[in-house]
Amino acid sequence: MKSNKFGKKGWTPDRIEDLNGKTYVITGTTSGTGFEAAKILLSKGAKVVMLNRNPKKAENTIETLKQELGNHIDVLAIKMDLSEQASVKKASEEVLKTVNQIDALICNAAIAQVPKQILTVDGWESQMGTNHYGNFTLQGLLFPLIEKSKGRIVTVGSMGYDMGIKTIKFDDLNWNKDYTANDAYSQSKLAQIMSIYELQNRLEEAGKKEVKAYACHPGSSRTNLINTSGSFMMKFIFGLMKMSPLTQSAEKGAYPQLMCATEPILDQNDFYGPTGRSNWVGPVGAHKLEPHAKDKTIAKRLWELSEKETGIKWNI
Repeated sequence: MKSNKFGKKGWTPDRIEDLNGKTYVITGTTSGTGFEAAKILLSKGAKVVMLNRNPKKAENTIETLKQELGNHIDVLAIKMDLSEQASVKKASEEVLKTVNQIDALICNAAIAQVPKQILTVDGWESQMGTNHYGNFTLQGLLFPLIEKSKGRIVTVGSMGYDMGIKTIKFDDLNWNKDYTANDAYSQSKLAQIMSIYELQNRLEEAGKKEVKAYACHPGSSRTNLINTSGSFMMKFIFGLMKMSPLTQSAEKGAYPQLMCATEPILDQNDFYGPTGRSNWVGPVGAHKLEPHAKDKTIAKRLWELSEKETGIKWNI
């Protein structure tokens, strides 16, 4: 196990300096880790653009944040459904019209453990379509402004990347055969993480060292993720787990993404999250990533396929 460069307690938001003049774009902020991340960034003086699919919930979130932090906070909401490419494209356009810099794009939103195979309007398995292709398009479209801002892209993965098949199932990406909620979720999270390391390779090859790309995960945090899309059984299991010491607060679950978005000197090659038991809880820092998540041949093939499927060519 690596020793934690942030000491015994790991990384905490006390390390974040004044963020006045900085702008962060975060997906999925109406609850859980995304809400906590937005709140902490705003409390440090940053401007936050929230991307959520439910405008009413986003409005209520802004109200809550103003009650907790004061009316002076600089926060705005843009509607975006990560599972629909048209919605992601429209939201990206709006972001580019609204802000003139992006210090970090934090891709926090996801769906998980969808009990039955469902296809998105674009024809992809729902977890892959949302968690991977949705983020691929969002990151690609916002990349020019992130590059101009010398900003960062932060992908919030999951330890689930290691809980299904250990590669990308190119011959049946939609799981028309033997779909299981867990395998499809795991695959989507593996794809998300792989494309961050592939992005690092491409940035390095292009000599674009100003843009940084990071992969992290929240550990086992008490959020609504499973409640939103999981089966009854999964909800029941997670309901029990939430009462055990194997889970932590949503606020702590937000630490890895906040660290990747703000910590000045951080190694991009690492994978960040809780470093305690099974990497579910504990002090936040760098920890082991299984080698299959950095398989360059698979990652390159996935990237090329993603460009073809989404029609988004990255300007690298």
